[in-house]
Amino acid sequence: MSHVPYQDRRSQIEDYFDRTAADAWAKLTSSAPVSGIRATVRAGRDRMRATMLSWLPPSLEGRRILDAGCGTGLMAVELARRGAEVLAIDLSPRMIELARERLPADIDPSRIDFRSGDMLDEDLGYFDHVVAMDSLIHYEPRDVVRALGALSARTVDSLVITFAPRTPLLAVMHSVGRAFPRSDRAPAIVPVAEQTLVTAVADYAVLQGWNKGRTERISSGFYTSQAIEWRHG
Repeated sequence: MSHVPYQDRRSQIEDYFDRTAADAWAKLTSSAPVSGIRATVRAGRDRMRATMLSWLPPSLEGRRILDAGCGTGLMAVELARRGAEVLAIDLSPRMIELARERLPADIDPSRIDFRSGDMLDEDLGYFDHVVAMDSLIHYEPRDVVRALGALSARTVDSLVITFAPRTPLLAVMHSVGRAFPRSDRAPAIVPVAEQTLVTAVADYAVLQGWNKGRTERISSGFYTSQAIEWRHG
């Protein structure tokens, strides 16, 4: 597979979630009934979100957290409930619009700064923690590593991201996806073996002074994703 540069892939993702998938994604991330396949995806995402949240301190008072690729804001809301100051950013303006519309009444709006833009923008400032749930799975490993390097330079404590683990099911899904017309395709998910990612991080030396922490794979029907943690110091 030829390498798609980060900027080009970013534009594809923004276009897909704003135009092609906005309605489906809005339904998937709500409590509305969905089909059996989408129900397994929803359940898997719920488990992944809970896993990532469990790796952060129980109280996040006084902590500034970047929710990188926040979608419709489910993670950001839970972070705010635990006292965090959250900057929730997504490439898709439509997803950010939905996140603002769905903000629960019990959440102080000042706790979450919803923005449309690039998670790697240096102007976003510094953070205690960064979470990136399924927002780097469309990028080639070298771009994931570069993203980790950019984020780690502005993060004090921990980075918690997900990647698409290389599995037979994902390989089949890739083959099936290539049969669809280009206009109907979601941006390709790029599977990567855990050791390949860890080795690439070491080879590029982007996380010097950081230690690899926990990792956990979640599989639920058509949803397969793996969380991995890096901690500073």
